Amino acid sequence: MSSHSESIIREPLITGENITYGQITDDVLRPVENMPGKAWWIGFSVASLGALLWVVAISYTFWFGIGAWGLNKTVGWAWDITGFVWWVGIGHAGTLISAVLLLFRQNWRNSINRSAEAMTIFAVICAATYIGAHMGRPWMAVYSLPLPNQYGSLWVNWNSPLIWDVFAISTYFSVSLVFWYTGLLPDIATIRDRATGLRRRIYSVMSFGWTGSVKTWQRFETVSLILAGISTPLVLSVHTIVSMDFATSLEPGWHTTIFPPYFVAGAIFSGFAMVQTLLLVARKVLGLENYITMFHIESMNKIILLTGSIVGVAYLTELFIAFYSQAEYEQYAFMNRISGPYWWAYWSMMTCNVITPQLFWFKKIRTNIPLAWTLSIVVNIGMWFERFVIIVTSLHRDYIPSSWAMFYPTWVDVSIFIGSIGLFFTMFLLFVRVLPSVAMAEVKLILKSSSEQAKRKLLESGHVEPAEAEFYINSLGKFDSVEQSSYEKV
Repeated sequence: MSSHSESIIREPLITGENITYGQITDDVLRPVENMPGKAWWIGFSVASLGALLWVVAISYTFWFGIGAWGLNKTVGWAWDITGFVWWVGIGHAGTLISAVLLLFRQNWRNSINRSAEAMTIFAVICAATYIGAHMGRPWMAVYSLPLPNQYGSLWVNWNSPLIWDVFAISTYFSVSLVFWYTGLLPDIATIRDRATGLRRRIYSVMSFGWTGSVKTWQRFETVSLILAGISTPLVLSVHTIVSMDFATSLEPGWHTTIFPPYFVAGAIFSGFAMVQTLLLVARKVLGLENYITMFHIESMNKIILLTGSIVGVAYLTELFIAFYSQAEYEQYAFMNRISGPYWWAYWSMMTCNVITPQLFWFKKIRTNIPLAWTLSIVVNIGMWFERFVIIVTSLHRDYIPSSWAMFYPTWVDVSIFIGSIGLFFTMFLLFVRVLPSVAMAEVKLILKSSSEQAKRKLLESGHVEPAEAEFYINSLGKFDSVEQSSYEKV
């Protein structure tokens, strides 16, 4: 697939000298085969405490009901649906990286797709917990499916976008899980072949009898392309259907046709920001700087910049349409967002989602790891505020002023949200502990064509134009994993 020689002016996707297939395997499996370090234990301890807080808050909700939340007769949706939409959005980057970039043959996805896909699955699990909790009686969740039941002709309401949600998210989770696990098979087989005793037996079962034969690899690539083709429409459909929870209502501030593309762009925006948040730490802690390079970081920052700009245009479009429509209730809904009691949430959203990402126009900021990591967190704070603004500020002031009310979260609301973040990081830390966080088989595919050492050989062969060679060497200046001094003689 990637055995051809790349143009010298393309930046390398793997850095380091004398990298071999064996070294890639050793580097990627080091966290899996060795005892975890101090940083992992600290992160896991903090994340586990968050997950424990989630268990306490969810148990309290199930025991006392959703009256334990800050909801009232006017604001019937608040932190619960805000958290649900936020988590579904975060899960979008995994599908985009694994499926869409695969179909477009973007080899830079090879180092980051595994962690992004895992993040998708864990984010969807966190989103599903909100739906279960919001039902009040989660043991009745089975009735959201069109199954024969003891109540006679009790069927789901197919006209409700909430039912569309059930099918969209369950399909999204199922396809993402199959895609993720299919990609893991050759790497699990590698762990199996290196393991002994009980670990070998466990990984042997998990590898589904992978042999590594030519026929096996042919089927693997065929299945990967088929799953990518199935997954690609999900990038657009899932958050489109989530947006219809709001857009199909008659509520001012919700009843708008711009929601589907606006929600999809926002989902990719927040998803890539979370990938940055995770991988910038993981590459350092797990020692993967040679495989998750500055090129990957800068490329993801460019996508954050693009999708952040699209989201900014959507915000301005909403404001313009509210003004242009001359619908007084719609206009009031937006004036209330801007200058009403929740003005601080609206301007936090605008600052984090529209103004802050524009800093990525500057290359020095795109390639500054501490700044990129900080901005990725700021983006997801802004995206949480976006969902909060859409939901709460549209509900808390209705047509009748006598029914106006403010929403104030209780300790249960806050604990469920913070706890869901802890649950997410707990699952991710366990994942990097038992499975490879970088797709070894896919990274090995580009070693001979897109690595620093392959391009160095091309330079040393003398078959490169001096201007192209100079351009390439200068482009390596931003890489924190490249020894620039070693190119002086070249």
